[in-house]
Amino acid sequence: MAKKKIDKLVEQVENFLGCWKQLNHFINLARSKKFKPEDEDQFLELKSIIIQELEFILAAIQSGTPSRDEVHNLIAGVPSLRFLSEMQEGNQRALESQWHKIYVGWLAVLGQLKVQQQEEQSKSFLTALAGDKSK
Repeated sequence: MAKKKIDKLVEQVENFLGCWKQLNHFINLARSKKFKPEDEDQFLELKSIIIQELEFILAAIQSGTPSRDEVHNLIAGVPSLRFLSEMQEGNQRALESQWHKIYVGWLAVLGQLKVQQQEEQSKSFLTALAGDKSK
């Protein structure tokens, strides 16, 4: 994978993980039942961004875990903060556990991409060194 492409992909996955962390913030907000109507709007917007970013990332890489279906199921399973706040405690915990499983999976994907990024940087460095020696 070309250096620019991998750099862009690392940035996209980092942004995706940032959105994923925000999702956890909203899950916790709903569990505490301390959210406002504007929080609901932001929550819906965040879900939209997550799904769009997921599609951008998956178009660039083949990631088996976490799967598109896992992410879509989690997002579809929480249509609103109000709905989430009214879920039974056990269901909220299961949702939180699923969120964490997906989060860890995306951290692993990011780690793999960063390894590729370092390999590309090393190749570029070695190529530059070889180029300097030929002068």
